[in-house]
Amino acid sequence: MPQDRPRRPRSARAHDAVLMATSALMREDGIAAITIDRIAGRSGVSTATIYKHWPCKTAIIAEAFGRDTAEAVELPDTGRPIDDLVTYAADLLTHYTSPDGALFGQLLAACATEPQAAPYFHEFFLMPRRAAVKPFWDRAAEAGLTRPGVDAATATDVLLGPLVFRLMSGHGSLTPDEVRKLVEYALHGLLAPAGR
Repeated sequence: MPQDRPRRPRSARAHDAVLMATSALMREDGIAAITIDRIAGRSGVSTATIYKHWPCKTAIIAEAFGRDTAEAVELPDTGRPIDDLVTYAADLLTHYTSPDGALFGQLLAACATEPQAAPYFHEFFLMPRRAAVKPFWDRAAEAGLTRPGVDAATATDVLLGPLVFRLMSGHGSLTPDEVRKLVEYALHGLLAPAGR
C-alpha cells in the first residue's frame, strides 16, 4: 500500500517528540520539576538519544519554550509598522504574563545555573524574538519614521528591555495598556519637545 506522505526520519520524529513532551511537562509542573528521565518517559525517546541532541535539560526547555512562544505570539501585519511593533511587544509581554509564558523567568534562572544551555536559549528563544522585531523596524525606517542610524538591534533593546526588566523584578504592572504605554514612551521619548 503506497504511503500518503513521506515519513520523517526517525531522529526528526524523536526530536519533535522530546520537544512536545518537554512543553507538556513545563505546563504541568514547571521547569524545576523536569528531569531528563521524565522527558524520556513522556516522549518515548531514550536518554541516550536525548543526550545526542542536547547537553542538559535546560537546553531542551529553551528550545521547546522558544517554539511554543513562536506559536503563541502572532506577527501582526497591518501595513503600519509602528502600530505593528507596538502590538507585537504588547502581545509578547501579555504572553509572558500568562500561565504558560510565566515560565520565561524560570527559564532565565535555569540558564544561569546551567550555562551550557545558554547557546540554546540564544538560538531558539532570544534570536527569533529579536528577528521578529527587525522587519517592523526596517519598514518603519524605509518610511522615514525612525531616527537615522538607529538599527533594529538597538531598537529591540530599548523597546523590550524595560518590559523584561519589569517582568523579572515584578515592581510594576504589565497589563496590556501598561505595556503599550511603556513601548510608546520608548518610541517617542520621555522628554518634552524642544521649545516647550
